Amino acid sequence: MTVLADTWEYLLDPSSWSGRNGMLALLLEQLLLTVTALVAAAAVGLPVALALGHRGRGGFLAINVSNIGRAVPTFALLAVLVAADWPGTAQLGPYGRAGLATLIALTLFGLPPIITNAYVAMREVPAEVTQAAVGMGMTGWQLFRRVELPLALPLVVSGLRLALVQVWATATIAALVAGPGLGRVITDGFAANYYGKGIAGAVVVAVVALALEGSCALLQRTVDPLRRAERDRSGRERGAPAGEDLPTVAGATGSAGR
Repeated sequence: MTVLADTWEYLLDPSSWSGRNGMLALLLEQLLLTVTALVAAAAVGLPVALALGHRGRGGFLAINVSNIGRAVPTFALLAVLVAADWPGTAQLGPYGRAGLATLIALTLFGLPPIITNAYVAMREVPAEVTQAAVGMGMTGWQLFRRVELPLALPLVVSGLRLALVQVWATATIAALVAGPGLGRVITDGFAANYYGKGIAGAVVVAVVALALEGSCALLQRTVDPLRRAERDRSGRERGAPAGEDLPTVAGATGSAGR
C-alpha cells in the first residue's frame, strides 16, 4: 500500500509534471519519438506492402521480412546502434541523446505489423469484386485506388494502430541509453529505490497507450466503407416515410407474381 500511496502522491504532485525533466515534457518527447518512427515505418512499409498485395506477388517476402523484424530484439538493435560510431549517442535536436539510433530501432520495430496487415488486407479483397471492376474496364491504377484500397483500408489502419501502440510502449527503452521519454521516470525511480516514481511513469505510459488504442479503434471504424454504407442505408430507411415503402413492396410482390 505504501508503494501505491507513493505512486498516487507522485502523480498528483504538480512538480512531477513541470520543468524540463517533468513528466509532461518527457511525455511530449516520447510522443514525438513515437509519431516520427511510425510515420517513417509507414512511409517505408505501406507502399511496398500495398504494391505487392495489388500484384498478388511477393507474399513470401512480405511475411518473412515481418517475421525477421519480430525476431530481432529492439533493445539489442538499439544497443548495437549506440555502440557503433554511426549513429551512436549523438544529440539529435528534440529527439535527444541517441535520438537517431532510437528512431531507427523504433522504425524497424514498427514495420512488421504495418507490412503484414497491409499485404493481407489487399489480398483479402474479394476476387469477384476485383473481377467485376476489371470487367467494367478499370485500369490497374483505378482498380487499386477505387476498389482495393478503400476495402483494405480498415485492416491497413489496424496495422498502423498495432504499430503505434507497440512503438509507444517500446519507446521507453530510450532511457536505457540516456535518451528522452517517460522511460527516464521509470529507470530513475527504480534506480533510486523510489518505486512510487517508477510505477507512476509506467502508469502514465499505460494510460496513454489505452488512449491511443481507443482513438485508433474509432478511426478504424470511421474509415470502414462497409460500415459507412450500412450506416447510410439505415439512416435512409429510418428517414423514409412509412407509407412510401408499401407500394414498393407491393410492386415487387406483384412483379414476382407476374
